[in-house]
Amino acid sequence: MTLNQLRYFCAAARNHSITQAAKSLFVTQPTVSIAIRDLEKEFGLTLFSYSRNRLELTGEGALFYERAQHLLEASEDMQAYFSDHTNFRPTVRMGIPPMLSAIFFPELMDRFHEEYPDIYLELSEYGSMRACQMVQDEQLDIGLVNMEIYDIDKFAHQTLTDDRLVFCVSPNHHLANVKELTLEQLDAEPLILFNHDSVQNRMLLSQFHALGVHPRIILHCSQITTTMKFIRQGKCGAFFFASMLPTLTEVVGIPVVPEIPVKIGLVWKRGKYLSSYTQALIQFCKKNSLENTGIG
Repeated sequence: MTLNQLRYFCAAARNHSITQAAKSLFVTQPTVSIAIRDLEKEFGLTLFSYSRNRLELTGEGALFYERAQHLLEASEDMQAYFSDHTNFRPTVRMGIPPMLSAIFFPELMDRFHEEYPDIYLELSEYGSMRACQMVQDEQLDIGLVNMEIYDIDKFAHQTLTDDRLVFCVSPNHHLANVKELTLEQLDAEPLILFNHDSVQNRMLLSQFHALGVHPRIILHCSQITTTMKFIRQGKCGAFFFASMLPTLTEVVGIPVVPEIPVKIGLVWKRGKYLSSYTQALIQFCKKNSLENTGIG
């Protein structure tokens, strides 16, 4: 028996549903089902009965629930006690991509700290592919990523907003007056791409390859300020999210046809129990969404 198993069981009992319990805990339905099955096997009990597609505690299940609640409450009391009497602060380790960290996330982070002053948010800047791998390896608790990553279903995830890519140049760039462009028009054009762990790079390079287009890539960079300096010289361009345009000065955003859509969201390791403070961050991001910080 583990505390996680008890948490899953109690959530299913409260929600009268494995599906709703999984949603509330940000885990998969099989994770909850297996936890309940293992508890029943370990203790030789039948914890639930099914009535009209609704989970109901059996008599022994109700007794088990009461004891489980006592154990979970004692665990929470213990954590709270030692948090108050030591220097421990709940920490959520989060990976964020360069395009979001510099422009949008400071405001979101400030609002999170106002609502949850006791939770420490440790941010690290990584491209989406690297962030996803670090989530899988449990070096990060959660990642804010471009969800066009090819194996996104390997992770538990929550979409926050939809966006699209636009090609950004300075007003004196020779393409600045074009109302829209195709990727074919970027053949041999000087172009800045983000670092190699960027999902955006993989998307763009794949499409360039499929079209037989060969832009002249002059820089791989993770710093928006550096990229903007190159763009403002008027000799090259770069792709940004359309929703970033209001925050980028002296830049013209040219729509790409056909449109290149992007989903932005959170990923965390599938099947891993999430701490209450990690769940608080996910709920906070869902509630506020990135639309409130300029995306969407």
